[in-house]
Amino acid sequence: MVSDARVVHGGKPVAENSSAVDSFGKIETRGIDRVPADERHGRPSELFAVWLSANAGYLYILLGGTLSVLGLSVPQAFAVLVAGSLFWGLVGLLAVSGPASGTPSEIVTRAVFGVRGNRVFGAGLGWLVAVIYEGINLALGALAAFSLLSTCGVHVGVTVKVIVTVLLGAVTFTLSLYGHATIVRFGTLFSAVLGACVLVLAGFVGRHATLHPAHFTPLGGHALWAAVLIGFSVIASAPLSWGSGADYARYLPEHSSPWKVAAWTAAGGFLPSVVLGGIGILAGSAVDMSDPQESMRVLVPAWFYTVFLGLIVVGTVANNVLTAYSSGLSLQAMGLRASRVRSIVIDAIIGGALCAYALLSSSFLTAVNNILLLTVAFLGPFMAVYATDILLRRNRYDGEALHDERPGAPFWYWRGFSPAGSAAMLIGTAAAALCLNTTLFVGPVAHALGGADLSSLVGPAVACLIYFFLAKNRLETRA
Repeated sequence: MVSDARVVHGGKPVAENSSAVDSFGKIETRGIDRVPADERHGRPSELFAVWLSANAGYLYILLGGTLSVLGLSVPQAFAVLVAGSLFWGLVGLLAVSGPASGTPSEIVTRAVFGVRGNRVFGAGLGWLVAVIYEGINLALGALAAFSLLSTCGVHVGVTVKVIVTVLLGAVTFTLSLYGHATIVRFGTLFSAVLGACVLVLAGFVGRHATLHPAHFTPLGGHALWAAVLIGFSVIASAPLSWGSGADYARYLPEHSSPWKVAAWTAAGGFLPSVVLGGIGILAGSAVDMSDPQESMRVLVPAWFYTVFLGLIVVGTVANNVLTAYSSGLSLQAMGLRASRVRSIVIDAIIGGALCAYALLSSSFLTAVNNILLLTVAFLGPFMAVYATDILLRRNRYDGEALHDERPGAPFWYWRGFSPAGSAAMLIGTAAAALCLNTTLFVGPVAHALGGADLSSLVGPAVACLIYFFLAKNRLETRA
């Protein structure tokens, strides 16, 4: 351990920022650097509202509706929804590395992949996924805002669409710019508002729902299993996209209970996933959910439909705030020598471009599902090796050593790459790709199994086993 509490960036020692700000209403000045003990604050329970508000959005209604579109019955869809949402337990496990190290996930994963390897497999892929989701969420919010304005009698032309999309992006990236403390405070507010609206929405949808829709034709054999496994991968893709759990837990005191950190994080994501996904499933028993936003118009009173559209807008903003915050940290961890403010501006530009692409897509739902399924191929292995590393190390991380980027540093490994982490990631991703089933690509294993998509299971399992056997002896020797 370094006695004078100094960290190392690019081979040059830099004193920790003693004047760092993390308070509500002020721009957070700390980026990826380690949070010292005297700046730690908060309780694990505050993580529940952070994750609940970020996930109480339209995406889960869309995903639940997808299960109906795939041809699953209501009980089958609910079983798939709950099973896929269990991956939130993995997000909770990753979060415990935050208080232990005092650093975000984008830095903790240097222990898994090495300083240079992390720029590709850890922070690099994390940034890629974050900006993709930023584009999707911004597009979802913009589409809802367009409909909301139309119901209010406003003509939504090209100029209005551009203005609305820019305003949504400005609100999103401004909140993420203010950082951790502001996100935590707004998380409680968003959770209360969104939670109340969701309960009312569930009541309206429940009046039309049925367990035995007249139009339903049961699936059987290979067709049923193919639908179940594709649906499972689609649902699992949402929690698998949150490999940044430590980002929002790193300000907690080091002695914070790992069990509570994991439980509150997992619960905050699992609850809205199941409730909102369930609403999408029940809606699918009454209407065609190929276009969920328009289909919901039939199920709710006209006055509440405007509230529903507002729910989508607020929910997507809340989700994107966390996404943009983590993507900014990822850029810094990749080696970008810029402040968190500048990194967020860069993300805003790229996320806006992806949003424009999504809005111009001829089949938005199909495009979203393809993106989600393709990202599962590498997100599953990434989270598996990250979680395995936490368990092998017993969640013991030296936050100062993680910032040492010099050759020969504790996490430099071989030329900056960890052979164990790199091999596990590459082989796990390849295994998952062989099992993918999307409209863009069908892997040979999925083809041989009649369309069954096992990517969300095979990829993480293979990566976990490879990393365990390659890294176990190294870690035991150092211990």
